[in-house]
Amino acid sequence: MRRPLRHGMILLVVLVVIALCSLAALTFSSLMTAEREAVDAAVRKVQARALADSGLEMARMFVGLTPADQISAGGTYDNTGRFRGVLVADGKAAHNRGRFAIVAPRVEDGIYQGIRFGLEDESTKLNLNILAALDQKLPGCGRQILSGLPGMTDDVADAILDWIDQDDEPREFGAELEYYANCNPPYAPANGPLCTVEDLLLVRGVTPALLFGVDANRNGMADQGETSLQGGLGVDSSDRSMDRGWAAYVTLYSMESNFQPDGVTPRINLNQSDMEKLYTDLTAVLPEQWATFIVAYKQNGPYTEPGGAAGGAAGGAAGGAAGGAGSPAAKQPSGTSGGSTTGQLDLTQQGKQNITQVIELLGQRVRVQFQGASQPTVLECPFPYDPNTPSMVDAYLPDLLDYVTASPNKLIAGRININQAPRVVLQGIPGMTQDILDQILTQREPDPARRDPAQRYETWILSKGIVTLDQLKLLCPFITGGGCIYRAQAVGYYDGEGPSARIEAIIHAGTQPPRVIFWRDMSHLGRGYSREFLGAETLVGE
Repeated sequence: MRRPLRHGMILLVVLVVIALCSLAALTFSSLMTAEREAVDAAVRKVQARALADSGLEMARMFVGLTPADQISAGGTYDNTGRFRGVLVADGKAAHNRGRFAIVAPRVEDGIYQGIRFGLEDESTKLNLNILAALDQKLPGCGRQILSGLPGMTDDVADAILDWIDQDDEPREFGAELEYYANCNPPYAPANGPLCTVEDLLLVRGVTPALLFGVDANRNGMADQGETSLQGGLGVDSSDRSMDRGWAAYVTLYSMESNFQPDGVTPRINLNQSDMEKLYTDLTAVLPEQWATFIVAYKQNGPYTEPGGAAGGAAGGAAGGAAGGAGSPAAKQPSGTSGGSTTGQLDLTQQGKQNITQVIELLGQRVRVQFQGASQPTVLECPFPYDPNTPSMVDAYLPDLLDYVTASPNKLIAGRININQAPRVVLQGIPGMTQDILDQILTQREPDPARRDPAQRYETWILSKGIVTLDQLKLLCPFITGGGCIYRAQAVGYYDGEGPSARIEAIIHAGTQPPRVIFWRDMSHLGRGYSREFLGAETLVGE
């Protein structure tokens, strides 16, 4: 018997087809939505990176300003107005408002404690790449400088010096090719400068725990989840000196510029051979009496009275101080400048006295034979120093150091900024006693925008009576008042939820315009700081 046709089958087929099409459309819509969200996330991530790059570019331009303009704008040390929560991209919704912040570790009482908004002067650290040269000039100083690092031992210090020196002869406790050739796999020491601080991990005895401490996300402090790692360091870090490890205290880049206050003109090299040019250069920026005394000192050296000593602590006390007040005992010549005087230097006479430090001029006297004079004249020093009243040097020494130098180099590498360096770095400096260190930490002002102008040079510790002139001469090859290389950690982020970016760069401010000489992306370590701390803003209704 023939069954009747089921006319409703077509409807079922149509319904199935519609359902399949709907599912396909829904799947396609979901895929497109996910794709759109992925594209949006990728775009926002790129924008976050651009926000961080904006911060870096602003920092680069800021350090290109003159020191006076930097200070009037709030300075580089802790400047919330310039470096915290800077709005780059505005928007009605919080997740569309993009900002950047520039952060750096804060040093209080010589210990890293917290975060500030500014740049980190690389001269606050030990420059590893100059240690071998320093150790060659002053044997033993390289190990002494490294000894200030927490957990540093003689064998590790010598191994580091062996890694960067140019010979294959191991030091007393060091390691050279013979040791590394027996490692698995074998390798050879660099016998030259380090390329990155991380290269230290190749040196015998240097471990990741020692180099990086417990600061896993590299935000400059030990967060709650990181403090539990303190016990694995093998070093007493009760003062939190190893939160960031040795990496917080070492660098490869520290330098200071050797330019006059305009930031363009090199300082006058006191050891140049042309005395006429030296005199002309000096009289262009300094009092004539100062120029005459300096040239006479170069030509004749310090004067030692029969049966007495050269110069003396108060030898120049009668000479006065700054400006023209400190005129020598006889009137000074104008040299080629055409002034009328009772005596004139023979500027064709070569200089025989090498000046290794500008402060060698302090308290000295000079015996000079002026042209046409029947008897030599003893010039009193226009740069007096009396250990009983050391503050007298503030009247002339900063101004003198603004314009003259004993180095022919436009950049001087490796000296340590005593105004900002942590205790760990300062305590390893040759000649640094515990008493001197404690007084420096107590009396210094880290922020250049708040600092007494007389403290812009390392010689302020002389004027404050912290050190004697002889002690300062021992310290000066290792210390400075500030450098021209800065480390910037820039964070790009949004006020609301969204991706963030974090980059770290080294900026060389000793060139015009300043340039970035090192850069790395740290975004994989996370934002590192809360939005509220960085400077996010929540508007009414959000």
